[in-house]
Amino acid sequence: MKLLPAATATCLFALLASGASGAVSTGSPFYGDPPDQTHPWAIHDQNRPQPKRVEPGTFSTPAQPGQPPSDAIVLFDGTAPSLARWEADTKDGEPSASSKWVVNEGAMECVPKSGYIRTKEKFADCQLHVEWAAPKNVKGDSQGRGNSGIFLMGLLEVQVLDNYDNPTYADGFAASVYGINPPLANALRPPGEFQIIDIIFRRPVYQNGQVLDPGYVTVFCNGVLMQDHTPIEGPGGHMKRSKSGQFPETGPLKLQDHGNPVRFRNIWYRPLPPRSVEGGTDGALSPAATTAKRKAIAASIRADAAARSGTAHLLRLAESLVYEKDPATSAKVDELATAYAASMKALPAAQHESKKGEIEGVLRAFRYLVKFEIEPANYAPKAVLEQIVKARGWEEKKK
Repeated sequence: MKLLPAATATCLFALLASGASGAVSTGSPFYGDPPDQTHPWAIHDQNRPQPKRVEPGTFSTPAQPGQPPSDAIVLFDGTAPSLARWEADTKDGEPSASSKWVVNEGAMECVPKSGYIRTKEKFADCQLHVEWAAPKNVKGDSQGRGNSGIFLMGLLEVQVLDNYDNPTYADGFAASVYGINPPLANALRPPGEFQIIDIIFRRPVYQNGQVLDPGYVTVFCNGVLMQDHTPIEGPGGHMKRSKSGQFPETGPLKLQDHGNPVRFRNIWYRPLPPRSVEGGTDGALSPAATTAKRKAIAASIRADAAARSGTAHLLRLAESLVYEKDPATSAKVDELATAYAASMKALPAAQHESKKGEIEGVLRAFRYLVKFEIEPANYAPKAVLEQIVKARGWEEKKK
């Protein structure tokens, strides 16, 4: 595909600003809207960190568990050694004890009346994957048939229940947030087959007793949405209405012994990054957090500018002003910009053509700084370059 002249100029400018020949472009500076009071990043910001690479896993089927993604923390992989990551759910103050659940044909099976089990590891916000199967030989009905539970942080229960042709109260249905919110659908496979559960969990966040984020849970069962960003109203529970409140920083994953030999396999989770209310830098932040992050970004750009020279040094320093109008940097940019404009003005007109891409790129930066009031409307270096571009008729040729 042949690039249009404007696109060519953009690519040249991005290369100038990066100062690295052959570098992969992650965007152009002086392009999208700048940071504001609650967003530390510009739109399409080239300085924003790239997403980390995660190798995807494979999907499970009822007959065969899939492979977890490359960054997943595996809690149970179907082998007896991985059961060592779990322990009996003893009470506070009691010594830890080994789980009495058993591993059978690649699954961890509840031994009725042996008690809940929990992970030794504690965690919080996560993408959680669990597969469970109710007994093939159906016994009981309603809450007495294939019952267990997935307790996030040991508190909030996502119900496990064989509801295949088995009605029960709605907020106790499989994939309900037990005692709080029914599932959106019944997508269960027949008893004996593994149900594939995926959960996105965000714990409640409080500060000084005030809620900053109520927390949410999203649940899929066999690829069907069950809980759609459901707000957390406390841990839920049997018969009594729970109330919203603070959760601990971390907690174990618990699986319930409800007297049925429910089986579990392929359990893993991926920790989620902090939300903006917890110090994360994606999404809208508080004004104070935004200012602090913008200052940090500007400092990083200034450090990078120090390793560059010439026009690339000027542009990178100018870019830092988009995040923080540091007086010393602003004065240095004005000095460099004035010198650059003077050198281009002094250049014989016949040599301007060889500098066209560079001049247009620098002018684009100056226009951006003026447009967003980082530099004044009568910015002298911009006026000089505007005169050169007009005299050469470069913009007329693009029309």
